[in-house]
Amino acid sequence: MEASVILPILKKKLAFLSGGKDRRSGLILTIPLCLEQTNMDELSVTLDYLLSIPSEKCKARGFTVIVDGRKSQWNVVKTVVVMLQVILVSANKLTRYIEPCQLTEDFGGSLTYDHMDWLNKRLVFEKFTKESTSLLDELALINNGSDKGNQQEKERSVDLNFLPSVDPETVLQTGHELLSELQQRRFNGSDGGVSWSPMDDELLAQPQVMKLLDSLREQYTRYQEVCRQRSKRTQLEEIQQKVMQVVNWLEGPGSEQLRAQWGIGDSIRASQALQQKHEEIESQHSEWFAVYVELNQQIAALLNAGDEEDLVELKSLQQQLSDVCYRQASQLEFRQNLLQAALEFHGVAQDLSQQLDGLLGMLCVDVAPADGASIQQTLKLLEEKLKSVDVGLQGLREKGQGLLDQISNQASWAYGKDVTIENKENVDHIQGVMEDMQLRKQRCEDMVDVRRLKMLQMVQLFKCEEDAAQAVEWLSELLDALLKTHIRLGDDAQETKVLLEKHRKFVDVAQSTYDYGRQLLQATVVLCQSLRCTSRSSGDTLPRLNRVWKQFTIASEERVHRLEMAIAFHSNTEKILQDCPEEPEAINDEEQFDEIEAVGKSLLDRLTVPVVYPDGTEQYFGSPSDMASTAEHIRDRMKLVNLKRQQLRHPEMVTTES
Repeated sequence: MEASVILPILKKKLAFLSGGKDRRSGLILTIPLCLEQTNMDELSVTLDYLLSIPSEKCKARGFTVIVDGRKSQWNVVKTVVVMLQVILVSANKLTRYIEPCQLTEDFGGSLTYDHMDWLNKRLVFEKFTKESTSLLDELALINNGSDKGNQQEKERSVDLNFLPSVDPETVLQTGHELLSELQQRRFNGSDGGVSWSPMDDELLAQPQVMKLLDSLREQYTRYQEVCRQRSKRTQLEEIQQKVMQVVNWLEGPGSEQLRAQWGIGDSIRASQALQQKHEEIESQHSEWFAVYVELNQQIAALLNAGDEEDLVELKSLQQQLSDVCYRQASQLEFRQNLLQAALEFHGVAQDLSQQLDGLLGMLCVDVAPADGASIQQTLKLLEEKLKSVDVGLQGLREKGQGLLDQISNQASWAYGKDVTIENKENVDHIQGVMEDMQLRKQRCEDMVDVRRLKMLQMVQLFKCEEDAAQAVEWLSELLDALLKTHIRLGDDAQETKVLLEKHRKFVDVAQSTYDYGRQLLQATVVLCQSLRCTSRSSGDTLPRLNRVWKQFTIASEERVHRLEMAIAFHSNTEKILQDCPEEPEAINDEEQFDEIEAVGKSLLDRLTVPVVYPDGTEQYFGSPSDMASTAEHIRDRMKLVNLKRQQLRHPEMVTTES
């Protein structure tokens, strides 16, 4: 009975041999009853199996059975006791019969027992025993058959029993591992004592394992020698037969396959198809080349051994085989290189064609860029594409010339066949592709030149539009500066004249800005007519420019009027206030005082009046505080004039005050 047959029952641990022994050196059999109902049939099977394990010598010393009924019902315990005919002893009296070191922990002892570990090791042992026994029979049959003198029996032995059913190396390795485990467990005790365990030689028959291993090694050594002799006998015959097979195929069907393949294809797909066909041919040749390598190694081994009579014939076969294989391999390599070069040529041609198509498509689409930066980017992209086309065309020429050079050498591998027609077709195709790509590139270059000119004009157009808009912004800033900062009227006539001169220069700057904007807008009109497009901003920028310029003109004129009035006011005031004894009649002229007063009042009134634009909007010069400061200065000057006037009218008042 094998453990694998009753494995589910053994896993239940209905009974076990812990490896412990009683004082008579008899094995201890433990039956741990549990709360669940114990199946007596399964218990009986377990006991039969366990009792079949020990040797006859061990069985002669008897067994000590421990029925652990502490966790079971009495009727179950009673049944087992009656069945086994054992004597009931309480647990605390077990040490009278068994040393504590031979009892498991369940009974207060120190013996370690792992049921699943024991079961696994038992399965390994039984499997090894079964496999090794079967293997010994097979090896003996093979070895004995090879020793028979009858040649017919030898051949039958080779056919039927040459290979054993299991790998001898695997079985030997399993046996060594099992033996090592058994030896280790036998000598794993502490304090110099022996630790008895289920793997003891009395349970697993360690000598049996050693005996099986010895027998296996002996038979396996003989088996290896038998295999070597048989291999040597058949090797010579196989070599001669295979050499002729290889030579006949390479010089026959193999050569015919290569003679039929000379084209390079007119496209990537065609070249790939030819390459695939060539790979199929190579695959067929590879099988024969593999045979050649194997045969060459076998022949070399026989030649090195030096114990063969037909050394001359072996060398002749080796030379013939090598010559044919090397010649065929060279032809295959040449064809493969030619097809690879053709594939690369067509690949470069296809890439270049796609680049030209993309460039042509880009040139055929009308451009509508948003700004100058977009145009510059588009121009840069065009130049990059054109440069890429140049690089691609140069690469195509290099690939084409290399392919033509290879085709010119094709005649040397023609096996006597005239390949002039095939070569001419291939050469014409390669040259035609390169010429076509050159013409397409030239057409694209011409179109790029036209597009480049147009886009440069568009860059100029956008630049004019942007500069015209900038001119409007500058003019608006000048207007804003005029209204917010050009507010002083001067403290005297000289300063006011300087302010008037600066204002005129300021107006000249504004006039130049306006003229510059007008010229830019006129340039945009011309460029739009040339490009046959409409300007994005000329319709809006020109009215804005004219409107701002009109506002600036009105504000500037108002500024001039105020400065001129201020000059007149300061000039007359200064004449009155200066002491001029030589012209007393001028100072005493009442009309001058009246005129100064009228000009001053008119100037004060003008400071409070806003600038009114054509659209009805109003704008003041400076802030209210700025106007108040200017008006205060004018009033102070008018007070001085009035004081002077009073002094002239009543000179005695001046003397009294003095």
